[in-house]
Order: sequence, then C-alpha cells, then structure tokens
Amino acid sequence: MTQLKFADSLSRLGTESAFMVLARAGKLAAEGRDIINLGIGQPDFQTPEHIVEAGIKALRDGHHGYTPANGLPALREAVSADLHRRHNVEVNPDNVVIQPGGKPTMFFACLMFGQPGAEIMYPNPGFPIYESVIRYSGATPVPIALKEENGFAFNAEEVLGQITDRTSLIIINSPANPTGGVTPREEIDKLVKGLEAHPNVALMSDEIYSNMLYGGREHVSLLQYPEIRDRLIMLDGWSKTYAMTGWRLGYAVWPDACVDHVTRLCINDHSCVNAATQYAGIAALNGPQDAVYAMLEQFDKRRQIIVDGLNALPGVRCADAAGAFYAFPNIEGTGLTAMEAQNRFLDEAGVATVAGTSFGKWGEGYLRFSYANSAENIQEALSRIAKLL
Repeated sequence: MTQLKFADSLSRLGTESAFMVLARAGKLAAEGRDIINLGIGQPDFQTPEHIVEAGIKALRDGHHGYTPANGLPALREAVSADLHRRHNVEVNPDNVVIQPGGKPTMFFACLMFGQPGAEIMYPNPGFPIYESVIRYSGATPVPIALKEENGFAFNAEEVLGQITDRTSLIIINSPANPTGGVTPREEIDKLVKGLEAHPNVALMSDEIYSNMLYGGREHVSLLQYPEIRDRLIMLDGWSKTYAMTGWRLGYAVWPDACVDHVTRLCINDHSCVNAATQYAGIAALNGPQDAVYAMLEQFDKRRQIIVDGLNALPGVRCADAAGAFYAFPNIEGTGLTAMEAQNRFLDEAGVATVAGTSFGKWGEGYLRFSYANSAENIQEALSRIAKLL
C-alpha cells in the first residue's frame, strides 16, 4: 500500500474556515434546508456591467497570452492614478505588482521575512491566512490583540511594546476582517513614530476594504507616511470594492528593495495574472464609480439593521461596525462558546455565521456576521436566532 511522505511544513498550514462553513451550508441547502448565509465575506452584488464587458472585449480582441509577471503597464498606471485620487499619494507604477487576489501578497511577504527564529506580528482576531502563512514560513506568529473596548482597533503602544530583536514584519489590517474595526489616525501616527526606533522591521498594511467605511469615518492609508515607504507593503485590490471576488485580481505597492524579489516569486508561482481580468481591472478603476457608491449605500443600510438587531438579541452585544461588511458581536451572555453558537445557529436556525475562534484565540466569545446579504435575509436571520436564543 502506498504511503506518501509529505513535507513537515504542510502540517503548519491552516485554512480559511469561512469556506468550510460555506460548504456545510451548501450541503444543507442541497438537502432542502432553507439556509441564510451570513458567513462568507463576499459581496452579493454582480460585477458592474462595464467591467464585465471590458473583460469580454479583451478576450474578443485576442488578449489570450502571457502578460508581464508584475502586471500590464496600463493597469499598474491605473492603480497609481487611483491611489493618487483616493489617498493623495504619489506611487511609481514600477512599485505596483498585480497578483491573482490579495492572498499572494500575504504569502510572499511572509516568505520574504519569515524564517525560523523570526517573529511576525499579526492582528488577532484577524484574517486566518495571516497566522497560517506565518507558521508555514517557519516564523513565530505573535498576535496583536484587538479588543472590543477599543472598537477592535490596535493600540500602537501595545504593538510597539511587542517588538523584539527577532521581529521582522508587522501586519496590520484596517478596515478589518473579521471585526469591522477601523484604526483611527492617531494610533497609526503613534505606530509610525514608534517604528523610527525599529528601522529593520517591515510593515504590511492590508487595505483591501479601504473603500468601505461608514459613519463619516476616514481611511488612513499607510502610503501617506513617507518615512516608512521604504519598508511598507500596501495590499489592496478589486474583489470587495467592485464585487470581483471570483476574478482573482489584487495588487500591492512594494518598496524598492522588494520589487525584484516579489516579481521572481510571481514568476515561480503563477507566471502572471490572466490578461482579460487585468483589462477588466483597468475598466473598474478608470470607469464610472456609480455602482460602487450604490453598493456602499446598501451595505451601510444593512450595517445599521444588523448592529441594531444583534444588540436586541438576549445575551448579545455588538460594537458599531465601522468598516468592511462584517459585524462581530460578543455572544458570551448566551452561555455558548463561539463554535457552539456557529453550529447551533446553522443546524437549528438555518443561519450560517463563522465562529470568532476561526480568526484566532482572541475571537472566543464572538461570531462573525457578514452583512453581504439582502436586508430582508438579514432581518429573517435575526428573527430565527432570536427564537433560538
């Protein structure tokens, strides 16, 4: 009988639990159950039509071959122009690298700076792929605790206090998944100032939800701090803003010292991003933004419905969701653990959510609700959970 010998490193690789919940919810739905999915972090809107047409046109025009490993020049120039419009920063298109989604940037950054003996700091509760790829790289993951009393924003003094002579990279994420937290400018100012004492520490800022803030809040891009540009990796993309999750299109702005390294990683990993998707990305950035504003308006309405509704549930309290499209309620008052609540809400109420522990140890006592679903479905889900509780 064949017994394959796998590399030990595979045992350190985690997963993204939202996809496991999605699969289980799909199985129950296929069995005839009425399931409302508030688990997956994916806009429920279609990609805007002019973006779809640009992708189709690219295929019809014969753009079927390889593209440059770092992305089409026209797309990198469009990214640079978009960053200037949104953040009032100058970005050289040569520092922009186009990748198939946001995860390759996370993976490549951790491969560049992670090795046995190194420490990489990451938000917890946070996107589970951070910890997964840190461990895979051989580095030690050091959690940055995001606390409910701080609106799930990081505390700069606490972050700076965790830096050691082994710290090689710090990952931050605002607006944040899974909490919806947004870190205010004053904390980012303190972090940047404090990093002056640690010139060898790189920084990766995951800003994939940078267009999704509510209640008059502002997004503070780390690109706006010239003093750290020589060690900053800024991640963003199209998936959330333009409802393009399945197109697999993202980018990062890399410091000069990293560009050649990440380009070689792209060549070794995926060669390039497919051409048609990149032309669709150009249309997204350069075309009308009406659909984006319409989506944000709907997300904001749903945000208010779900936060108010969660706070009305017995044993539940929910901080205001400041950004992205997630609410992260505290469920300790229900007497259920995060995993118990996830399983009971799905099995007994037909509502898919994700346990807070899927996002790290500091997620115990919380659930992630995605409000990337219709207002009607959100209200029905809340009604079902209320009956269960």
